[in-house]
Amino acid sequence: MGGLTEIRERMMAAAGRAGRDPAAIRLVAVTKTATPEAIVAAYRGGQRDFGENRADRLAAGAALLPDARWHMIGRLQGNKVRVVRKATALLHSLDRPELVEYWAAGDAVPPPVLIQVNVGEDPEKAGVAVGAAGRLADLAVDRGLEVRGLMTIPPLTPDPEDARVHFRALAGLRDRLREAHPTLVDLSMGMTDDFEVAIEEGATLLRVGRAIFGEFEENRG
Repeated sequence: MGGLTEIRERMMAAAGRAGRDPAAIRLVAVTKTATPEAIVAAYRGGQRDFGENRADRLAAGAALLPDARWHMIGRLQGNKVRVVRKATALLHSLDRPELVEYWAAGDAVPPPVLIQVNVGEDPEKAGVAVGAAGRLADLAVDRGLEVRGLMTIPPLTPDPEDARVHFRALAGLRDRLREAHPTLVDLSMGMTDDFEVAIEEGATLLRVGRAIFGEFEENRG
């Protein structure tokens, strides 16, 4: 897939500019409106991490490619947790105490999570406030969840550079929270329009869909 190859090349270049190891940055291909054929083609092209923001599509994708790693990146309702929990490798969107309780329930060990933080204080975006992220991390750990890091979706802007301040803020918050929770390593940030800036600011997980699968709006909720 040409789009996938181009994204990987741009990732390598951005990592080089930032003096980072490209192997430390994982590309999550967002399949939001991709056809099954396009998803399989990406898998055949070497892509192994895929992201979805809807529970039903994630379950369908996991059934289509059970050997891939599926990431839940969208806002998750409590009544969909059971569907997602058994099919996902990583939940990017832990954003409230109620979801902690849902995710922790059950006999099986739950998949690891990222805490979604609304660093831009955008009323149109989901995510816990910056000042409440530590309390949510404490609760998640107390309930036995493995919290691997943080995720954010910056306010929509035509200039990718405008996202830099939000990515930098998330990285700083991650560093502060790691003092109490050493497992907080990952930063899920950066999409089609701003992933290179995100790499320069320390992203370890990129959520890119439109540049791989064609024109659609990636999860901005």
